[in-house]
Amino acid sequence: MPGPLDGIKVLELTQIIAGPYCGVALADLGAEVIKLESPAGDASRKIAQFAPGESKAFHGLNRGKRGLVVDLSKPAGQEVTHRLIRDFDVFVTNVRPGVAERIGVDYETLRQFREDLIYFEVTGYGDRGPSAQRAGSDLVVQAYSGLLAGDLKVGANGAPEHITATAPSDYVAALGGAMGVCAALFHRERTGEGQRVSTTLLGAGLALQAPWAGDVPVSDSILLDPLRRMMSDLRANNATYAEMIEARRSRPNQGKAFRIYYSGYPVKDGAIILGALTPQNRDQIRAALEITDDPTDDEDFNAIGPDADVIVARVEAEIRSTLAGGTMSDWMARLDAAGAPASPVNWLEDMADDPQVVAMDLMPSIEHRLTGPERQVGALVEMSKTETGSSRPAPTLDAETDDILREHGFAAEQIARLRASGTIGVSAGD
Repeated sequence: MPGPLDGIKVLELTQIIAGPYCGVALADLGAEVIKLESPAGDASRKIAQFAPGESKAFHGLNRGKRGLVVDLSKPAGQEVTHRLIRDFDVFVTNVRPGVAERIGVDYETLRQFREDLIYFEVTGYGDRGPSAQRAGSDLVVQAYSGLLAGDLKVGANGAPEHITATAPSDYVAALGGAMGVCAALFHRERTGEGQRVSTTLLGAGLALQAPWAGDVPVSDSILLDPLRRMMSDLRANNATYAEMIEARRSRPNQGKAFRIYYSGYPVKDGAIILGALTPQNRDQIRAALEITDDPTDDEDFNAIGPDADVIVARVEAEIRSTLAGGTMSDWMARLDAAGAPASPVNWLEDMADDPQVVAMDLMPSIEHRLTGPERQVGALVEMSKTETGSSRPAPTLDAETDDILREHGFAAEQIARLRASGTIGVSAGD
């Protein structure tokens, strides 16, 4: 059964995460995605590579695609791309600011060859404003957007601890881009118009903090204005980052009581996360743990009152002590029986064989031409009437260049000439 984007052709010039994952999302919806790489290849090919140009990171971020190698630093390589783009519906890129114009793949250039082209671009900060030309990676923009400091983490050396397991801004920007491309294709279906679609890592970082970002004066005058004054005083006194974090951590906070039941605790053989979002959830956890003296959900409890921190600390200590006395399986059985939201803290390397992951087929098997069978994270979206996901593995560098050009009208002698000149493909010395 074809996917919902069957027949849509995407040309992708991307590397690392945000651009490539947008391409994966479109491939999972049925689009034909061709990844355009330089002779050096996507930089993620070399992240813990297990063979020359092959890495687990590249395979996971580029499954579902075919591969094409063109040197866009050469005018002849740009001409190849300009000829190809006539046959494509969508162009996806996350090159650094100014690069697309320099190598002839910016929107205004490409739309000359395909007027109804959908052009998606993800950047760090956007295309205007004082930071538009700044280099931006996920971690850098986490810092800029406030996301990095949001969890009040500081390392032993006084520097900020960063989020190490993932790249949240990259993935949100990528998924937003895929959503925008689909909307633009729908608009084109109705009107015949192509257009430029864009997302930013900065916007993605703010989106991840939407409940707390923005400016709501009636609330901020109570909660944020004192914080702003405190931070202004700390900066005026040349406080270190660690001192600023400690000051924020120690101030009265309505969220402290909430986080008793939205936090992690050690058990005898690991750790458990409690994820209560409602008073009912908290009651379920209290019942499972037999916590009877907790006034934090009482109507008269003042979450920012002078006694709040002492009460919160006492209840948290009781929960911590209680959970530490039992095993993971025992506590999960009791929490599940109460209907309480909780989970073991699992290790990623165990997830491919997790019963729930297997039951939902969230890591389907695909066959890679070099490595054989692999299980990769599959489609994020499941649909009842159309198929999603792709069985195509990540492309091997330069394995399909000639085939793709041939399919798009390049004659054998043209391909040979382009390869001999170094315009396409990887030379023996690379």
